Amino acid sequence: MARIDFQNYADQAANGALFVDADLLFDLGMQAALGRGGAVDPVAAHMYFNLADRKGCERAAFHRQDMAGQMSKSEIATALRLAREWLTRH
Repeated sequence: MARIDFQNYADQAANGALFVDADLLFDLGMQAALGRGGAVDPVAAHMYFNLADRKGCERAAFHRQDMAGQMSKSEIATALRLAREWLTRH
């Protein structure tokens, strides 16, 4: 899964999370959805599209729904949990 590792830093200003915008999250979702850099990862794609949508990327909602159509309920639940955890940390 593509990741941005911010957990080694104490706050958003130090860890760079403030600079993660909707376009970057969308791009990470596309990379995971298309399998760039490895196998296709629908859970990561859904998570990143969800985060991008939350930050205002209008096209992310469509791609999140598209990914959800190809995923099991368990995979969707995992993606939603990971997105909530990411938001909690950042």
